[in-house]
Formats: sequence, structure tokens, C-alpha cells
Amino acid sequence: MSYEAFRQFADSWGLVLMGVAWASFVGWAFLPRNRDRNRASAELIFKDSDHG
Repeated sequence: MSYEAFRQFADSWGLVLMGVAWASFVGWAFLPRNRDRNRASAELIFKDSDHG
């Protein structure tokens, strides 16, 4: 595979693949079964706080 062919493939299907991967990761984060884990992760920075 030449550089030009690889570059054309990456410019077309590579972008599609990255878009599908991004949508999958975002969708995975918003699944209902991940709600408790996401909430715990969001509140982790306040664990050792003296203000609350």
C-alpha cells in the first residue's frame, strides 16, 4: 500500500471509524447501568474536603 493510498483511506474511512468510536464511548458513558459509577467518580474530588 503506497503512502497516497494509505492517506486517502485514512482521510475517508479513518474519520468514519473515529466518529463511530467516539459515539460509542459517549453512549457507553450515558448507559443507565453506569450512573452510580459516574456519580461516584464525579464526587471523588470532594472526598477529603473539609468544607462539607
